[in-house]
Amino acid sequence: MATATNVEPPHAPVRPVRVGVVFGLAVAAVMVVSLVHVTQGTSGVGAADLLRLLIGDGGHQAAAVLVASRLPRLLAGMLVGVALGFAGTILQSVSRNPLASPDTLGVDAGAYFAVVATTSLGVSLPVLPAGGVAFVGGLLAAAVVLGLSAGGASGPIRLVLAGSALGMALYSASTFLLILDPEGTVGLYAWRAGTIAQTGLAGVGRIAPLVAVAVAVATMAARRLDLLALGDDAASVLGIRVGRTRVGLIVLSVFLTACSVAVAGPLGFVGLAAPALVRLAVARIPDLNRHRMLLPLSALAGILVVLTADVILRAALGGRWGVEVPTGVVTSVFGAVFLVWLASRYRESGRQQPNPSTGAVIRSRRRFVVTAVAAAVVVVAGGVVGMLGGDTWVLLGDLANWVERSSSPGLLFVLDARLPRVLAALLAGAALGVAGTIVQGVSRNPLAEPGLLGITGGAGVAAVAAITYIPGADIWTITAAAAAGSLAAYALVYLLAARGGLGTERLVLVGMGVWFGTTALTTVILVMSDPWNLAMALTWLSGSTYGRTLPQVVPVAIALALVAPLAIAWHRRLDLMSLDEDAPRVLGLALGRDRLVALVGAAVVSAAAVSAIGVLGFVGLVAPHAARALVGGYHRRVLPVAALLGAALVSVADTVGRSVIAPGQIPAGLVTALLGAPYFLWLLWRTRNPIRG
Repeated sequence: MATATNVEPPHAPVRPVRVGVVFGLAVAAVMVVSLVHVTQGTSGVGAADLLRLLIGDGGHQAAAVLVASRLPRLLAGMLVGVALGFAGTILQSVSRNPLASPDTLGVDAGAYFAVVATTSLGVSLPVLPAGGVAFVGGLLAAAVVLGLSAGGASGPIRLVLAGSALGMALYSASTFLLILDPEGTVGLYAWRAGTIAQTGLAGVGRIAPLVAVAVAVATMAARRLDLLALGDDAASVLGIRVGRTRVGLIVLSVFLTACSVAVAGPLGFVGLAAPALVRLAVARIPDLNRHRMLLPLSALAGILVVLTADVILRAALGGRWGVEVPTGVVTSVFGAVFLVWLASRYRESGRQQPNPSTGAVIRSRRRFVVTAVAAAVVVVAGGVVGMLGGDTWVLLGDLANWVERSSSPGLLFVLDARLPRVLAALLAGAALGVAGTIVQGVSRNPLAEPGLLGITGGAGVAAVAAITYIPGADIWTITAAAAAGSLAAYALVYLLAARGGLGTERLVLVGMGVWFGTTALTTVILVMSDPWNLAMALTWLSGSTYGRTLPQVVPVAIALALVAPLAIAWHRRLDLMSLDEDAPRVLGLALGRDRLVALVGAAVVSAAAVSAIGVLGFVGLVAPHAARALVGGYHRRVLPVAALLGAALVSVADTVGRSVIAPGQIPAGLVTALLGAPYFLWLLWRTRNPIRG
């Protein structure tokens, strides 16, 4: 698969018969799925009742159900499919990147955050104003991602990394606002998953004219999109103002996405899957490879994706859960499958993937010793402050009395409860620092982390499933489930990426697809859980130390004690693997086997961290990179310093989360995302030229 989304526009005349057949089949498929869709629901009104209604022999009940519930849901699915089909095609064509979509560019996350932020200020938004706010948020997010990825031309790796990381940060910030104002933002958490359920035709009726205008504008710009596919120079020669045209088309695609978000929330990956389906047809029928055909076909494909997902959802789960489980969960699974499929077909760029130590000069041994000692002091200080801080701050003297067990019963209880939380934060942070260092070294990408290979996502979904479906699951059961989930996810990533040769670019892209898929599966489990399990599972997903006990800390301590020394012993192999594909083989390394063993170690220690504190973002990215900047690129120095920095980061995040809105608490995972996102964006900006996807 080439990195460009369009081949050169064909000069041969279009054969209208073949094109007409394709459009006819697509329209017929939409009609069939729509007929099936409108017969599904929670009421007793079935297909026969609706048929009698159409021939004028139906009752008032069938008419009421059709108008009040089923028709609005069907029209919302069609509207969203058209909007996201057009938006995804435009973004892929403008960026010449097959993985560009409203999701991978962070447009959905930006739109969602803007709506949540406005609502948290006490502003109640009707449909049209909500769409305007979502448009502004999505446009800003797209501008950031495209700016950090050279307009998408730097390749799929950088585009997906930038969009996914920004999306994670924005969703974390949104969750933070939801926690601060749970009453004022009620319903917005569920809306985040994306659902086409409607209470009437009002919302669809207000947004439909806006989508129609945007679709008309995009259709008139079809020839400009064809010329942009030839390249910037050729398009300029042919009279296209490339910069102005690209900006205008991006704004148009963000506007379409905002309209979709206003109606149904962030509906995952329709904008990726719909154009991908169309390009499968284009590969067989080149007559379709002009945007005046690509755009409407993508709209029809978008309708098919949305409605088919909704039909499958309600057919598989029944009427009740078909309403409770958001449609966006199923579309996200579809999108994850398409992302993995696209990644498995991706041809490596052939360019040297940068060494993770890019920009890190060789440091002296004295510098390493001083840095390691300073980091250890910070870790100890962070642990002490973690014991002192919380909803009730205590003094150092109180802590000394607690050590001697001479404190009051109340103080003993408070500090006894804080100890496992502090230890969990320190050990989980250290584990993620080690895992992130291994992943970055093996993938030769300084912007990678365990989550990008599906490792933490697999651990998270397995841990949540164990909590939900195994009555009275203890910490060892949860840890075993998390370890099995992480290893299974990594095995899937490894096997899929190994097809056609195991390249680091393909490895990261497949890992991203598995990560998105596990996130969608986790949402399904959460939505279908009972209230008690839901609260506990959400705590895990947010990366919280709440309710930790000393036995729950033991698995991560054991995993860290086993993997960290082995990783340090393998420091020379990691150094060689981080160079390129050829040097390790020339020097006698069994590169495939060693890469597999190293990543299994990263998966195990990541799973243990998830079992101790839940899913944390950015720790496995920030800690290794900061360590490399401080002590150089040799892994025998990076590994211990990254472990110490990871421990310090999570410890500080946990203490801040327990103290800033006391007696309320902010999960540590949200704090690490809010702290790590600015660093990550700065890193992307600083490396925007040498890092290539």
